[in-house]
Amino acid sequence: MSANTVLETALKTTLRGHSLGTIDAIIDGVNASPMAADDGGWTAMLDAQLPADVISELQQRRGLRGDHPNDAETSDLRLKRLREQLAVCHVDGILVPRSDEHLGEYISARAERLQWLTGFNGSAGLAIVTCEKAVIFTDGRYTLQVRDQVDVNLYDTRHISDAPPSAWLAEFFPIGGKLAYDPWLHTQDSLKRLEAALAERQASLVPLADNPIDQIWHGQPPYPLTPMVAHGDEFTGYSSASKRADLAAGLAADGLQAFVLTSPESIAWLLNVRGGDVPRTPLSQGFAILHQNAGVDLFIDPRKVTPATREHLGNHVQVRDRDAFGAALDQLSAAGARIGIDSGNSPAWVWERVTAAGGTAVNSDDPVEMPRACKNATEMAGTIAAHKRDGVAVCRFLAWLDRHAPNGTVSEMDAVAKLSQLRSDGEHFRDLSFDTISGSGPNGAIVHYRVSPQTNRHLQSGDLYLVDSGGQYLDGTTDITRTIAIGSPGAAERTCFTHVLKGHIALATAVFPVGTTGTQLDALARAPLWSVGLDFDHGTGHGVGSYLGVHEGPQRISKMPGSPALRPGMIISNEPGYYRTGSFGIRIENLVLVQSVKIPNGERDMLAFETITLAPIDRRLIDVALLNPAERAWMDSYHDRVYQSVSPHLDAADQAWLADATAPL
Repeated sequence: MSANTVLETALKTTLRGHSLGTIDAIIDGVNASPMAADDGGWTAMLDAQLPADVISELQQRRGLRGDHPNDAETSDLRLKRLREQLAVCHVDGILVPRSDEHLGEYISARAERLQWLTGFNGSAGLAIVTCEKAVIFTDGRYTLQVRDQVDVNLYDTRHISDAPPSAWLAEFFPIGGKLAYDPWLHTQDSLKRLEAALAERQASLVPLADNPIDQIWHGQPPYPLTPMVAHGDEFTGYSSASKRADLAAGLAADGLQAFVLTSPESIAWLLNVRGGDVPRTPLSQGFAILHQNAGVDLFIDPRKVTPATREHLGNHVQVRDRDAFGAALDQLSAAGARIGIDSGNSPAWVWERVTAAGGTAVNSDDPVEMPRACKNATEMAGTIAAHKRDGVAVCRFLAWLDRHAPNGTVSEMDAVAKLSQLRSDGEHFRDLSFDTISGSGPNGAIVHYRVSPQTNRHLQSGDLYLVDSGGQYLDGTTDITRTIAIGSPGAAERTCFTHVLKGHIALATAVFPVGTTGTQLDALARAPLWSVGLDFDHGTGHGVGSYLGVHEGPQRISKMPGSPALRPGMIISNEPGYYRTGSFGIRIENLVLVQSVKIPNGERDMLAFETITLAPIDRRLIDVALLNPAERAWMDSYHDRVYQSVSPHLDAADQAWLADATAPL
């Protein structure tokens, strides 16, 4: 039977209700998602049970439709056309953030407006375009990358902390002008900060119903479309019903009739579901309203919700079309409901819609955020197990690297492929948790370097090699950075590495009272570097989810104020570093779990960190003379735990390598 006949027959039998047009629309959405090309799971959105030959034909049809094209316009032409569109909209400038309607770190291909316009593909950035000027703001991770990717003849580049957008607007925005924004892509709080700067220029913010870039982006991908799947209680620890009941009780106590959830991470955790709409994070994009009666209205493309998932969600979760979200907010508002909205993390559009409809918008923290951050016993056990499997993969990789890299045959891209392959062997592995950072020599000094065929470099004797990577497992999310000496390291590299290590150990061994914030702890990791006049221009630690985002709030360890107190069950990274532009980069990252500790004769409740990442730290880069006895003891104890946990799962050759790599200092 020919392939065409297979599909034609299926359309009349198992695919009844679908036409080639509806199938192609689904395929286009799947092609706009980051799902693996050989993953046939998307066909569940067509029918619960399909024969293998039909799935095969659908996969072929998906391949024939191909990826969505990007137009080949130059950056200067795109900027020119955007300015023409601003004139059509009768505004004098526009904000172009790297953001989507959910304001998360990972966004779909459709939402990569900043990259399309400027060429910058980092994970955080903002451009401001006026009729005469254009500027792009990035943080310290991207100061080198932005100049490589963006035409500096078209755009000024600014450090977002040292020269924030508000300062630029106060100096350069046209007097009396109108600055346009897409209310889906900014929070209410962030817009307020800009309003004050614009007031100095007698200028104003103007929301636009249609994003001007969407009007001029030829070949803009559609919204991603992947199936939402149930995430079992054996991984989550609690049923969705129990979570919803607990949070609904909190709404009642706060006098709220409903809360609007715009974070896909929060929806995933609350409903015990996962998806594949964005890269490296298992999310289904949609919105939800949690009601005081513990019911949930879920606004999502209904094609994503298969019969099996509908059964999992149950009768108290109503699946509604994404386009019905605005009308539902209007209805709640008209009924006089007090509606909770996290104005610091939700699109301004939500707040504006509720207030325009006469509702009472109440600024409140996302009620899911803190219970999601404080892992329960099942989640903690799962992430510890996932880190053990991840440690096996990383140790196998490091052994392979030591055997092959010194002869110059391993490139940065080779290393990425090898580590990914080794991780994929692990039980419950589903994906990487982010694109691996694989930087040798000067590339390692680029904090969020992304290797490409154009920048790919072979590891060479004398290099430092920095590899920052992680995995998404059904029972946990991992993130680890190791800096490796290829051949014999120089004295300067060893000195810098050891001061980074001292900061890492200081944080790993910290004991601190309940109520301590990550901001208060940040200096512990920096002090050894400060003592020799060095520092690093990124945060020391970020929260990590449970088979969710590798960067999860609200916890963090950073110079930035406003971080919440650390609580038991939180997972957070410990990753001080040092970067010498043009020469090398150093970062040592483990994930740690916040735990309660009892201090003999202590008067306060105390917390400490348990390191859960299991992989050796390169002893060749440690200047032992710079470590004090307690630091040496920590290193030996940690390496002994790595060996005892990982070695039983390695072959004889890798066991022997690990024994050397974890030998006492």
